[in-house]
Amino acid sequence: MIFKTAAELGELIASGETTAVEVAQAHLERIEQVEGKVNAFLHVSAERALEQAAAVDARRAAGEELGPLAGVPIAHKDVFTTKDMPTTCASKILEGWVPPYDATVTTRLREAGLVILGKTNMDEFAMGSSTENSAYGPTSNPWDLSRIPGGSSGGSSAAVAAYEAPLATGTDTGGSIRQPAAVTGLVGMKPTYGGSSRFGLVAFASSLDTPGPFARNVLDAALLHEAFSGHDPRDSTSISEPVPPVVEAARQADVAGLRIGVVKEFSGEGYQAGVLNRFNETVELLESLGAKVVEVSCPSFDYALSSYYLIAPSEASSNLARFDAMRYGLRVGDDGTRSAEEVMALTRAAGFGPEVKRRIILGTYALSSGYYDAYYGKAQQVRTLIARDFEAAFGQVDVLISPTTPTTAFPIGERADDPMAMYLADLCTIPSNMAGNAAISVPCGLADEDGLPVGLQIMAPVLADDRCYRVGAAVEKALEDRWGGPLLRKAPAL
Repeated sequence: MIFKTAAELGELIASGETTAVEVAQAHLERIEQVEGKVNAFLHVSAERALEQAAAVDARRAAGEELGPLAGVPIAHKDVFTTKDMPTTCASKILEGWVPPYDATVTTRLREAGLVILGKTNMDEFAMGSSTENSAYGPTSNPWDLSRIPGGSSGGSSAAVAAYEAPLATGTDTGGSIRQPAAVTGLVGMKPTYGGSSRFGLVAFASSLDTPGPFARNVLDAALLHEAFSGHDPRDSTSISEPVPPVVEAARQADVAGLRIGVVKEFSGEGYQAGVLNRFNETVELLESLGAKVVEVSCPSFDYALSSYYLIAPSEASSNLARFDAMRYGLRVGDDGTRSAEEVMALTRAAGFGPEVKRRIILGTYALSSGYYDAYYGKAQQVRTLIARDFEAAFGQVDVLISPTTPTTAFPIGERADDPMAMYLADLCTIPSNMAGNAAISVPCGLADEDGLPVGLQIMAPVLADDRCYRVGAAVEKALEDRWGGPLLRKAPAL
């Protein structure tokens, strides 16, 4: 049961060949079996999941018409508010906090009949590329338990790669869906900014955060994307346009006649040879499928990483000011002898981890008097140049492609004391967050050096999310024909 795709599970439940309760139970048993090795979940809600599954079965028995994912289990990143289970953002400062409301994404998952198994581990407040910054310990990559599963949505990627859930949610601020998907052999999509609601998503960087899906194949990702996306009047940045036809595009799987641009700046020094080998082979594959491939230069992309690490921490320093020990969450030192300022300082010192403190300090500095124009202002100007580079590129081609990450999954602890090396994991993914356009990562093989997954990144214009799925599905189909089945089936058994 756990090896079925989400689409297959939905069809089996709809036909009566199995029940949502049986499917949920199978995945809960899998979680119990492997979770001690993976640490993908911060909270497993077994009883509540079975109740949700039973409710889906009852609705089906009553003759209610349900969506294609009704009864399918899902792992939910612990950055989305959930009124029936804790939302901690993997931080001690929110330990045990149960929100009084659901995020819009959570609400739409429930309305679609998806069964939420629990909340997944992550880098604290989504700040990181390895899930090592969690206050509750790192998550392991199911391909090699000594390696990272990516971040910040590493718990979600590991849960799907370990067959603990067929689907998962994530958030992508600088690559936090695509990068984990790449290093765990999954499909991970960053929709157009504003295409999926941020209401109830605990904010890291408000102009960048984007909810998106994880799945083991392109069609499943498209089905989940469609289920929780769309306009939300409670999110002022939500786009009022209809959701692009992503499911239709995923079923099309055809690139004949498409113009595909290879980003010149995303290659060379710092890229693992095995990653470039698989990428170059995929470029040749796309040409053999009828696409026209050309090289495209986007010079401002070279400055994306630097500008991102001024803009994102600046927004984080503002957003995290709400965790002040006064309203909710952790409170330290409130013994009646200390002022509110002292309690606040003690609480934030005890509740935030090192990476969160680093980014708050960096962001506060960048926004401070005398430095705002020199740092934050300049970074925003670079952001405009990046958007213009995308605009010029999409005037020449339909989509852009690159490796998703410069390397495969690195060993846990290898970059823990080197923030710059850690930040470079998002080198290829950050530009799409800065411009707000759509981007997806799909598996394109295994690296020669270590046998670990490599991801292909496909970038499309704003609100052209369907192009990502169309190209991704074509690559997936061609490679599955070559491999004799899905890449993930070859992952080492836990």
